[in-house]
Amino acid sequence: KQDLDLALEIKNRFLYLHVQVAQPGVSREKTVHYGRGSYGDPVHQCSYSCLEYKQHSEVFCTSNIRTGMHVQLAVLALGAFYVTAQSPGCQLLGTAVMSSFSQEGHITIGGVFFLHGETGGKQNQFTAEPANMHCQGVNFRAFRLAQTMIFTIEEINNRTDILPGVTLGYKIYDTCASVTFSVRSAMALMNGYEEMWTDTSCSRSAAVKAIIGESGSTNTIAIVTSVGPFHIPVISHLATCACLSDRKKYSNFFRTIPSDYYQSRALAQLVKHFGWTWVGAVRSDSDYGNSGMATFVEAANQEGICIEYSVKFHRTEPEKVLKVVEVIKRGTAKVVVAFVALLEMNSLLEQLTVQNITGLQLIGTEAWITASSLVRPSSYRILGGSIGFAVTGAKISDNAFLKDFWEAAFQCSVTKETSSNYKTPCTGSESLTELKNQYTDESEIRITNNVYKAVYAVAYSLHSQLECMPQKGCAKNLQTEPWQVLDALKKVNFTLRTGERVFFDGNGDPAAKYEVVNWQLGPNGAVEFKAVGYYDATLPPGQQFVMSPVDMAWAGGQKQKPTSVCSESCPSGTRKAVRRGKPVCCYDCVPCAEGEISNKTDSNDCIPCDLEYWSNEKRDRCVLKTVEFLSFEEVMGIVLVIFSLFGTCLTVLVAVVFLAHKNTPIVRANNSELSFLLLFSLTLCFLCSLTFIGRPSQWSCMLRHTAFGVTFVLCISCVLGKTIVVLMAFRATLPGSNVMKWFGPPQQRLSVLAFTLIQVLICVLWLTLSPPFPNKNMKYYKDKVILECDVGSAVGFWAVLGYIGLLSLMCFVLAFLARKLPDNFNEAKFITFSMLIFCAVWITFIPAYVSSPGKFTVAVEIFAILASSYGLLFFIFTPKCYIILLKPEFNSKKNLMSKMPNKSL
Repeated sequence: KQDLDLALEIKNRFLYLHVQVAQPGVSREKTVHYGRGSYGDPVHQCSYSCLEYKQHSEVFCTSNIRTGMHVQLAVLALGAFYVTAQSPGCQLLGTAVMSSFSQEGHITIGGVFFLHGETGGKQNQFTAEPANMHCQGVNFRAFRLAQTMIFTIEEINNRTDILPGVTLGYKIYDTCASVTFSVRSAMALMNGYEEMWTDTSCSRSAAVKAIIGESGSTNTIAIVTSVGPFHIPVISHLATCACLSDRKKYSNFFRTIPSDYYQSRALAQLVKHFGWTWVGAVRSDSDYGNSGMATFVEAANQEGICIEYSVKFHRTEPEKVLKVVEVIKRGTAKVVVAFVALLEMNSLLEQLTVQNITGLQLIGTEAWITASSLVRPSSYRILGGSIGFAVTGAKISDNAFLKDFWEAAFQCSVTKETSSNYKTPCTGSESLTELKNQYTDESEIRITNNVYKAVYAVAYSLHSQLECMPQKGCAKNLQTEPWQVLDALKKVNFTLRTGERVFFDGNGDPAAKYEVVNWQLGPNGAVEFKAVGYYDATLPPGQQFVMSPVDMAWAGGQKQKPTSVCSESCPSGTRKAVRRGKPVCCYDCVPCAEGEISNKTDSNDCIPCDLEYWSNEKRDRCVLKTVEFLSFEEVMGIVLVIFSLFGTCLTVLVAVVFLAHKNTPIVRANNSELSFLLLFSLTLCFLCSLTFIGRPSQWSCMLRHTAFGVTFVLCISCVLGKTIVVLMAFRATLPGSNVMKWFGPPQQRLSVLAFTLIQVLICVLWLTLSPPFPNKNMKYYKDKVILECDVGSAVGFWAVLGYIGLLSLMCFVLAFLARKLPDNFNEAKFITFSMLIFCAVWITFIPAYVSSPGKFTVAVEIFAILASSYGLLFFIFTPKCYIILLKPEFNSKKNLMSKMPNKSL
């Protein structure tokens, strides 16, 4: 033994064990991996056992063993192991960890709670053997939870319908909110921690079949990881980290509180419900805070909520708490989402109170929103009006006391020991009914109920696994294994006496149900956690989050809901334009462009109006576009109607004059029949212009173009006939000429008819193949609809105009050739002038028609019709009317037949 050398290294969070036993003589060497077995011959046998600390790496045990030497190796909690040579048993190296509460039973359930809030003593520097760490600061809520576990076990033991004939025991350990203590407690629950083991085979079952706890997610992860390889189920009442739902890593984990996966998303919906789009975020620097906040940020982005800042801290880092408070002070967000554990919230509240930071709307999680330990005389001005999610509660009883609890609750010393923190001795007359703290606070029943459900889940699992029947007992042996309880927990489904149903999904999570809680002052001035809504993830989407129509308190207890936005809402008629380099919640309001609207606030885009609609001045509504066409009511239409009717009346007047003097030489000189036909066609030309005015319809569109084409051809045909008559008349004066025989009145009428029928045929083909139709033209104006007549077939339209132009050109050429023929009254000169005007008008009409938009196109066409009609009327008939009415002496055959000198046109 004097040569016995022992070495232990802790490296990279897994245990590496090197044990060497060296004595003179022959030695044998064996490298042992994780497991247990024996080495040597039956006479000199060496047994070994190595337990793994962390699942990532193997534990290697190396031993040099001399024949005849019996060595037993065992790894217990955190490297506490022993080595004995030629010893019949195993003795614990170090001090055994005692449970805070324990009771023997047929089957034992473990419990881990941080009954004290922190550990005392110096931090271990790993340069010497660590000193024992002491816990301090009684946690009333955790003590209540431990008492709930005890109460629930006693209640189950007293029932005959669950585990009849089976008594449940318990061992409850204090973790002091420390990961180290949590793992130590888990090892103690797993191994039992007796001072001496006589069973050196290490083949016995775990000391407990299931573990209830822990409150914090990080501590729970440490416990689940430690006992996971041994398939011991862990049921937490308050560990909400969504990471624990990973069944590949934590297959032995269950919980009676919903996962933060749901709470984080519910928080985002809560913030969105109140219209807050600019929030700050504070979280615990732990698995609980980091995982929960990551999910919240993701959900917030989906809801259009921007995070101004996201900071974290741990209660053991006071300098970081100060930095977090400084960030909150500098921030512009009036709403702060605090995804922090209760102990961190205590630290944050303390600094907010010291620096007098008020006016913040705090959004809390289930970890602290109903914690009565935060209710202090000065805290309501900071936490008043806080809103958050709390787990649903139920009514259950509670249980007795403990020395530390009694002293902390009543600030007195139970014993006369000088080590007590309280000098005033307890009198024994202290009453729990007058006590007001987390232990007696009924709002804390929410988390208490989770412990109650967790214990019952284990009991029902054991009841199912042992095949127990009421009044008959259990069919199977009570020596059940933890892995059997683990399998039974996956299938457990029962209803408590309170009517609450308990079951676990495939991830070990319960149904996600929360109450929305608001910090308010009650009628007596005391702080109340008032339920103002609920969230139930089992309901269909859209029905999961509901707020009750009740009065709420807001930041600092105010009655007015705060506003927390980076930019004010954009009103209707505008859209949001994100500022460069800023979050999407920071934007400018840009008016919608013409023809676009936004009919709601905070529109990301403007909606274009339909083709026949246009935006109003406010850009918040689409209205019908103004329909534009040349109407009879507008000034332009009235003027054109007047000119049209005036031309018609003037033409009729000329016809009346000619009719009254139809037998005079000047009327008979150029075929009075063609003159009357020309006057009739001019009347139609003046009247057809009226068809271009007014709202276009299917019939008006076809009538206006065909009537215009036919009447103008009739008019030009008459003029052409008169021109040919003049030209042929002078040709007939030549000796031996008989031209007039072939161009007498019948031939003139026939030529007019033939020319007109050609135009009629063109119009019939046009109307048959592709007729004109009313069209809504939206190309020229964005805010107007031009109601016009589309020509249908452009070929038909230009064929009609082209034929008129061809006849006009022929008429002009012939008239120009006859302009110098001798006569006192040579009509060819006046026809030449009229056709010159006619052609000039229609040549200028083409570019004006093409370039004029809307109703001005129609106005140009009417002007061309009227101008050419007036030109024909004036230049052909004015000279004759002048002679008939003012110079009747010249209206004689002698005067008309007299020669006149040649004059150049």
